[in-house]
Amino acid sequence: MATKRTLLVTGGAGFIGSSVVRHIMNATNDQVVVLDKLTYAGNLDNLAEFSQSPRYRFERGDICDRKTVDRILEECRPHAILHLAAESHVDRSILGPAAFIETNILGTYTLLESARHYWNSLGSPEQQAFRFHHVSTDEVFGDLADEEGGATKRFHEATPYAPSSPYSASKASSDHLVRAWHRTYGLPVLITSCSNNYGPYQFPEKLIPLMLTNALEGKPLPVYGDGGQVRDWLYVDDHAEALYRVLTEARPGEVYNIGGNAERRNIDLVHALCEVLEELAPEKPAGVAWYKDLITFVQDRPGHDRRYAIDASKIARDLAWQPRENLKTGLRKTIAWYLDNPLWCERVNSGAYRQGIEP
Repeated sequence: MATKRTLLVTGGAGFIGSSVVRHIMNATNDQVVVLDKLTYAGNLDNLAEFSQSPRYRFERGDICDRKTVDRILEECRPHAILHLAAESHVDRSILGPAAFIETNILGTYTLLESARHYWNSLGSPEQQAFRFHHVSTDEVFGDLADEEGGATKRFHEATPYAPSSPYSASKASSDHLVRAWHRTYGLPVLITSCSNNYGPYQFPEKLIPLMLTNALEGKPLPVYGDGGQVRDWLYVDDHAEALYRVLTEARPGEVYNIGGNAERRNIDLVHALCEVLEELAPEKPAGVAWYKDLITFVQDRPGHDRRYAIDASKIARDLAWQPRENLKTGLRKTIAWYLDNPLWCERVNSGAYRQGIEP
């Protein structure tokens, strides 16, 4: 089959972005252009298998740099933009919010303006086919703990925004910009909000890889507060498939929630991880009898939302998407990948990030 389209993926060297690139390269005939600043969480090792492919191109650059974005759009002539470039760690946003304002808000604005002018330059068929897909988070909706409906309540696409952290506020701001560019200028946009992703290639500041790498080194497993915070867990390859389906099948202006149908308390997730490690990595560090003995409760972080839960019925109904992995199978695959790829973990841990903090 002939190549269908060229897709620009911002943040394509990151965790979710690289999974999207792998899906496009392995499951479609599309060409991929990755734009990534390669900050601490961007890693070209994630995409090394495609480095010699004629369907793959990498551009190192910042979405805040209008000249760079304009040049890439003019040279590569993409049929769509998948916008995943973002600062994404809540703890980092509390310690240093400025980077989140710059990348997530100003960067999205810059990308939108560049995309708008590029889109206006296209002919009629290309204009109609073009899409700007903005990838967001369920954290923009805030905390479900005190919502009417209790544990049965879930975020849906029309849930009012109530962000709690600088990170989620910056993502909420960027969502509103994308909506405004659609309504004011007609730019054909799509927005998706996802629950907590996990899987291979995730940077070890996030909960699952942090707990995994700490356990294998005999270090404490830090759990915030009482560990009762509830999150919905989405295997990253399932998310990548959903993003591509939305990009290629959804109507402009649509918004979709993408979830894994896998709600768990943080403490229960950590216990489940320890149980899988007991089976897959029974030889423990010196002085460790059971991995679960490493669990340590630490002071809760400021503004920590108690519960997130995604209602993903719309994407199931409209686009026939469902996650392939449940938490049991996905967690096992994830742990097995980290155990099979110690060199990747070693290279990441020897880089700029050395502080273990839990999301």
